[in-house]
Amino acid sequence: MSADRWTQAVRHQLGLGRLVPLGGPRDGCWLAESAARSALRQAVRPVPGVRLGSLRIELADPEDPYESVVPAPPSALPPGPLRIVAECAAAPDEPLPTAASRLRAALTGAASDGLGLVVTEVDLRVTALLDDGPEAETASGDASGDTESDIADGGQAKADSDEERAGQAALSVPGVARLTGSLGGLGRAVHIGERPGDAAALPRRHVRIELAVSGGRRVLDVARDVRTAVTGALADDPSVAVLVTAVS
Repeated sequence: MSADRWTQAVRHQLGLGRLVPLGGPRDGCWLAESAARSALRQAVRPVPGVRLGSLRIELADPEDPYESVVPAPPSALPPGPLRIVAECAAAPDEPLPTAASRLRAALTGAASDGLGLVVTEVDLRVTALLDDGPEAETASGDASGDTESDIADGGQAKADSDEERAGQAALSVPGVARLTGSLGGLGRAVHIGERPGDAAALPRRHVRIELAVSGGRRVLDVARDVRTAVTGALADDPSVAVLVTAVS
């Protein structure tokens, strides 16, 4: 890889932010924090009297994470309950705790019902007052479309390799918009390696697949179906991890 391509790959990976767990330890699914932030901002935009500011997602109890049933993507957070830490501006025509509570409820619902994140805490701080009600979100929000390399849908072509079979199986799942390549090399959405065995089990292949999800279905449900489809498409029944890098 050339120096320019390597620099671009690093920038794209950094743009994803944290890789946060979707669902529980048995789900084997992760979501880029940049994609989560963008989806949450969009979901809470209609909430009256408040405007969401900075937002980050972290483990609620980093000292006691769960163990995933499949290997996590590089640098991903382990499964475990999550905490949303955010700032907001609120209109001065009602008590600030009331406005904050309304936004907190919206964030919790969007994270669970729209994405599938297990959020147990929302730390929300009002840092500014709105002059004329909520304003439109500025360009400082998250634009996850710039953090990935889209891979064209090749679902109609003959699958000659396990990578192609896995990709086509993922694209067949309702809610999958496209394959993406952001982690571990631009343009490469399917990563197949060997998962070490132990005294009681032989080594087993492991697949990590990166993709974007379109609206209409909960992100976790799409990712779960992708794991099932990819496992069934490959003859040796590998373990599968799904990384969602964008939600549109």
